[in-house]
Amino acid sequence: MTQDNNSDQSSYIHGSSEEEQRRLAKLNDLINEASLKELALRGGEHILDVGSGLGQFTRLLARTAGRGANVIGIERDERQLAEAIRLARQGGEEGLVDFRGGDALSLPLRQDEWGAFDLAHARFVLEHVADPLAVVHNMVHAVKPGGRIVLEDDDHDILRLWPEPPGVRQVWEAYIRTYDRLGNDPFIGRRLAALLHEAGAVPTRNTWIFFGSCHGHPAFAALALNMMKILEGARHTVLAQSFLSAEYFDAALQAMEAWRRRPEAALWYAICWAEGIRSPAT
Repeated sequence: MTQDNNSDQSSYIHGSSEEEQRRLAKLNDLINEASLKELALRGGEHILDVGSGLGQFTRLLARTAGRGANVIGIERDERQLAEAIRLARQGGEEGLVDFRGGDALSLPLRQDEWGAFDLAHARFVLEHVADPLAVVHNMVHAVKPGGRIVLEDDDHDILRLWPEPPGVRQVWEAYIRTYDRLGNDPFIGRRLAALLHEAGAVPTRNTWIFFGSCHGHPAFAALALNMMKILEGARHTVLAQSFLSAEYFDAALQAMEAWRRRPEAALWYAICWAEGIRSPAT
């Protein structure tokens, strides 16, 4: 859905156009505080943020960790990395995070940085890589024994809209199908605890971050628009795979536009969350 860390073995369906970056920035505003609350930072941590995207959440981690913290953000997409650095400079936080260009499958860490982090975090990364286990394995080895690994990602099957706009379920399912055609897993969220275990960590907690609302809530308009922008951004890929006709796709988006203005409209979604620790034996 949002922040990504594209690799040679991945294909990020949404791209990194200016329109997509605006969507990502707005989405960060909607979900960052909820993610931060679940992380429950203690202060002073050394943090690795894999797939740091526009860097808004990475800088929030650094501000929250406070004195003594050391935060590194890794992002492969050059446009997003440049924008993250620009936003940090614009916010007077240029030295707050060490933003580095690099790949989740080959983290750009110095030898002395491996096994030195208190926390390794990734959000909306694993759904866009062909080998998510390799990414989690790298994250496990980046933290010290007893260090935490936190994964946040999507299970796209969760989405529910009510009243359901005609055609939108079919368009969403076609969007989901583009993931496996690109070698990625649209249901990776349900696998997060298993990935931690398979990578040698000890899974300690899993939960949801609710990502939804109803028409009368202040956040609803932005959340509904985000979902529409996701589908609009995937239109070319969906049509290229010949899953649906252009006419069907566009009619469904028109129905969704009408739906989001209905006073009884509701959107249900959740971000999957799993946390583990590196055991001394790993």
